[in-house]
Amino acid sequence: MAKKVCFLVDSIFSIGGVQRVTAVIAKALSNTYEVTIVTLDAPSAYDTTLYGLDECQINFRFFQYPPVGKWKNLMCKAYSYLYRKVLPQTHFTSDLYAHSSFPSELRNALVAELDRQYDVIIGDHAPLAVRLATCKKQLKGSKLMGWIHNSYDALYGKGSLYIGEELQQHYEYQLSKLHHTIVLCHCDAIKYHIPTDVIYNPLTLKPGQPSDGTSKRFLAIGRFSPLHKGFDILIDAFCLFAQHNSEWHLDIVGEGQEGDRIQRMIDKYKLNNRITIHPFTNNIQAYYSRAQVYILSSRWEGWGLVLVEAMSHGLPVVSSDLPVCQEIMGDFGMYFRNGDVEDLSRRMGVATMINWKEKSAEAMDIAKNFNTDSIIKQWKALIEE
Repeated sequence: MAKKVCFLVDSIFSIGGVQRVTAVIAKALSNTYEVTIVTLDAPSAYDTTLYGLDECQINFRFFQYPPVGKWKNLMCKAYSYLYRKVLPQTHFTSDLYAHSSFPSELRNALVAELDRQYDVIIGDHAPLAVRLATCKKQLKGSKLMGWIHNSYDALYGKGSLYIGEELQQHYEYQLSKLHHTIVLCHCDAIKYHIPTDVIYNPLTLKPGQPSDGTSKRFLAIGRFSPLHKGFDILIDAFCLFAQHNSEWHLDIVGEGQEGDRIQRMIDKYKLNNRITIHPFTNNIQAYYSRAQVYILSSRWEGWGLVLVEAMSHGLPVVSSDLPVCQEIMGDFGMYFRNGDVEDLSRRMGVATMINWKEKSAEAMDIAKNFNTDSIIKQWKALIEE
């Protein structure tokens, strides 16, 4: 009988890199295992045409947490504050915080949902992985894994928009309870103080027509969220670049809460005829095929999914010098100092003068290292262990 594998996710029926790679891995595993995705999406979001989820046999379940009583909620928040700001961070206080930040009403509801004789349950993202760890005693029949999609520094570094320094020890201790904690690159694995498994993300789409390298168009893709993708850095850099180059165009494919701010920057620099914003699309390959050079301006990344996609279309890449980007691309990447507008502008200029055909061939060779088959073998090894 095939093993039963469950993914616990914040969302699968929405647009995003994590959703896409989760769908790719789940689809591939469904050829061998009975796969279920438990999602916190609203049932109204159901759309299996997204990411080709209608092309395989996967079970979908929608889960919502119940409300917590007002007074209990206040007491839990009070202890949570004490843990973060006052109490020593020991294993004992961490366990208390794990329960105060995830009250019994929520834990019991999640356990009731997941107690379906799954052989393996995978918590997608650090917070859901920690939720699984908190429920470990009640889910003792299942192998529990956490799949960490963000970089260590983005999660726990100073000024983090996600978890932050004050909860770093708590997260690491709780994650250590899982059977496996999966991170996306070796440069992150060495920063954790607990055992981890490194599994790269695969190329998540079927490449379209390779670029012919003649369009004089830069391309950047990503969600318009605060700071993360560095589109403010990119637009500032393109403004400097455009003062010395009147031919190249910049296409940005993305949507999100910072969209209006990004458009205002373009308006301010009077670059509407040089920078075009496009909405997300299921045919993102068309943009890769039309581009000549890809730019990743992110301040942080857990995994450079778009880098592999761009290289699979033969695109040379200008990238911030994040460790994960250097791990993926090695000497191939044209790196600029993270956050340095002038350095990015200079690299854009360099990218217009490279031996494009030679660089394009190298890009496609590197992309072959991230095929789904080889990466699924690593997932299966953990599941069967």
